[in-house]
Amino acid sequence: MLDDTQVSAEQIEAGEALCHRRWSFVKGVVDIEFLPAADRPEIAFAGRSNVGKSSLINALLRQGGLARTSNTPGRTQELNVFAPAEGEQAPEVYLFDLPGYGFAKAPKDKVDTWTTLVKDYLRGRPTLKRVFLLIDSRHGIKPVDREILEMLDVAAVSYQIVLTKIDKIKVGQIETLQKVTTDALLKHPAAYPEVLAVSSLKGTGLAELRGTLAGVL
Repeated sequence: MLDDTQVSAEQIEAGEALCHRRWSFVKGVVDIEFLPAADRPEIAFAGRSNVGKSSLINALLRQGGLARTSNTPGRTQELNVFAPAEGEQAPEVYLFDLPGYGFAKAPKDKVDTWTTLVKDYLRGRPTLKRVFLLIDSRHGIKPVDREILEMLDVAAVSYQIVLTKIDKIKVGQIETLQKVTTDALLKHPAAYPEVLAVSSLKGTGLAELRGTLAGVL
């Protein structure tokens, strides 16, 4: 990073090259013992149910339908793993789409199982380079998000906030929300200081996020 608010042109170029590759679905993991071998860097996308994780992954990688999307909270019920397809000249990396935490239209015991799976993964994965924690820009950081922030702090897992769905709020609110969120992160030692703001629908901020991915890797 050049500073706390910018991604370098070189990183954006590298990010475009990385995400322009063809990616494929590797597997869905329902139990921690079935995770793929920890033999390469990993990036994870986490957030509350219906925050837009799958939509963001599809937009980020320019592959509609790669990650399954739904208007129903709780649709993602596994740790979904993606990687550059075989034969692609791209760095070996895994990208994880994690089940949403918080509200979900599913039985409580199933939601508890997903939540435990997510927490076990986030706490114990040695190759996890960064968690991108998605926050709906219309609602900001909620108590259930703070629980995840605190857990990641304790586990010393690097994470970065990404504000989603910024096309649904006024332009003037975005900068204010980024500042408020950045200030809130000052007491979280594992948080990366830059807060990104994106719209999967409009494409806003995706180049910066791609560049950030390249920088992390």
